[in-house]
Amino acid sequence: MMVVPGSMPNIILSCAKFLGFKIWIVCLRFLCLPSGRVQGNLCNLALMLAVSHKSKQYGLIALKVLTLSLTFGYIYLKITQQETVSFSHFAATIEYENGYYILFFLGLAATNWAFEILKWKTVISPVKKLTFWEAARQSLAALTVSLPTPNRIGDYGAKAYFFEVGKRKQVLLLNFFSNLSQMLITTVFGLYGLIYIAYNFGISFSTINIIVGLCLLIFFGIMGYIFKEKQLLIKGLSLVKMNKFIKNLSTILKLKTLCYSLVRYLIFSSLFYLLLKFFGAGIALSEAMPIIFAMYLLVSVVPTIFIFDVVVRGGIAVWLFSLAEIPEWPILYTVTAMWLLNFVIPAIWGSFYVLTYRKP
Repeated sequence: MMVVPGSMPNIILSCAKFLGFKIWIVCLRFLCLPSGRVQGNLCNLALMLAVSHKSKQYGLIALKVLTLSLTFGYIYLKITQQETVSFSHFAATIEYENGYYILFFLGLAATNWAFEILKWKTVISPVKKLTFWEAARQSLAALTVSLPTPNRIGDYGAKAYFFEVGKRKQVLLLNFFSNLSQMLITTVFGLYGLIYIAYNFGISFSTINIIVGLCLLIFFGIMGYIFKEKQLLIKGLSLVKMNKFIKNLSTILKLKTLCYSLVRYLIFSSLFYLLLKFFGAGIALSEAMPIIFAMYLLVSVVPTIFIFDVVVRGGIAVWLFSLAEIPEWPILYTVTAMWLLNFVIPAIWGSFYVLTYRKP
């Protein structure tokens, strides 16, 4: 059968060219063979695939709109319905200060995020070698997506989405290792902070509290042993397989990830202290840092939903620094500033990458 000008295959090809479906054009040229039945069926199939592709594009746009609506809705609620901090007073406090301090704080926050991006670039290298800017796009876009989720759990799915389906399980495990490394650093410094607070501020733990704590540790240990071979939420994953996967990672990758985690931790802990001093808190570095370490540990282990996370962070910080007789306002302003510098501003930047992202 001869394909003549104006015939159905050529009409379909012209429409496909107009719509930009280059893949389907190639398929049509290959599949529209001189067989009436095959030609008709395969051309119909190509049209269906083109429509499916378009539907996916619309679905991706809808997902972007939903993600950004949730993220910016979350930021708006935090700013407009903050009961503990008056944002007008907070803004006025910053306005009358030297602008060089603000630039310095922005620079520290940017440095913190630079090391987070380098950490992700290092961690994901077994799957794909990324440039710094590719890792930055993935990290900032994932922050934007995960910001309104509980404990930023959406970061796992967002980063996995950048990779092929067959590699996403490995990406999830590498992301878990990255977060585990950060949590290990937080735990080590946090335990020192808790010991410092208990010793220097006369906090005593009753026998009942100690017994309850030990019982919880034993309970979680037993549960971990029982479910170590059981499948987790993701098919094919168990605690034993996760442990084996982490053990098989190269020593250099593990050390670099831990080093980046340590540098990040020291940067944002120092930033918290400098902001405290900026807002007028009279506390020495040697006394403030252990409290900050303890605060980050407690904040990390307390599960929160996105509506109350800033409130929980502020409450824990106020309670800990009250032991050192620091007024609550400098602490609340510091928590708010840290939230703006480390989450809101990067999330706004990341929203650009979410909007411009195209699934390869």
